[in-house]
Amino acid sequence: MNAIVSAKWVLARMYEPDVVIVDCRFALGKPESGREAYEESHLPGAIYLDLEQDLSAPVEADGSGGRHPLPDPATLAARIGRAGIGSESRVIAYDDQGGAMASRLWWLLKYLGHENAFVMDGGFKGWKEAGFPVTAEQKITIPAQFLATVQHNLLAEAYDVQDVVAGVKQATLIDSREPARYRGEVEPIDPVAGHIPGAKNVLWAEGRGADGLWKSTEEQAARFEGLGLAKEDEIIVYCGSGVTATPNVMALQEAGYTNVKLYAGSWSDWISYRENPIATGEE
Repeated sequence: MNAIVSAKWVLARMYEPDVVIVDCRFALGKPESGREAYEESHLPGAIYLDLEQDLSAPVEADGSGGRHPLPDPATLAARIGRAGIGSESRVIAYDDQGGAMASRLWWLLKYLGHENAFVMDGGFKGWKEAGFPVTAEQKITIPAQFLATVQHNLLAEAYDVQDVVAGVKQATLIDSREPARYRGEVEPIDPVAGHIPGAKNVLWAEGRGADGLWKSTEEQAARFEGLGLAKEDEIIVYCGSGVTATPNVMALQEAGYTNVKLYAGSWSDWISYRENPIATGEE
């Protein structure tokens, strides 16, 4: 998979001058745990970017935008530049959450028009198990110039999804959450359970095999074959707050689908509009 790189690939390139390695570890409900883990041990030369402090905008009081709102592009580009990521940098992101947090950074970089972005397969756990070097030493960051060219075609807004549900717009909605949350049987995070009417459930974590590594391009394609989609069909992917949907966006693109969009606000944004319909059970 073009976006997924192996730990060995990273090891061979980690000291090249244009490479920036980003630790994206983060645990929902434990906002300090990712940075604490980074400070204890990380890949040599890696910097840390926090899901909520760096890769999301502040949460709105009315819930619009979701639990992890999409940052303003100019603000995000400035933050990325301050972190030492320039327009010519090759960015390698990793986490310890199955690639979900790293994929969020990958998607944000793509959204800003930065093509040289990758996710390290196996995460920090796989890196350590391979016996590769780790350190607690933190890199001195030298700010870089990052010029953004926003790719609006990668993003779906709430009104786009509303048009799909109303039958005004033709697109396939993919819900990336656990099946029980999709069906509305449980909802441990958001105040309302269920899913967007018409959405199909494809769990993001099924993009990994039993060994924790990302499945091949062919295996990823097989995950979506049952939806009966043509490669050029518009697909809108969402989850709870626009984070764990990004691995599915990546898998779809790697499988050859050319019109894949992220509904960044996702379910937590959808339910902030009282007039939006809600479905439960299986579609």
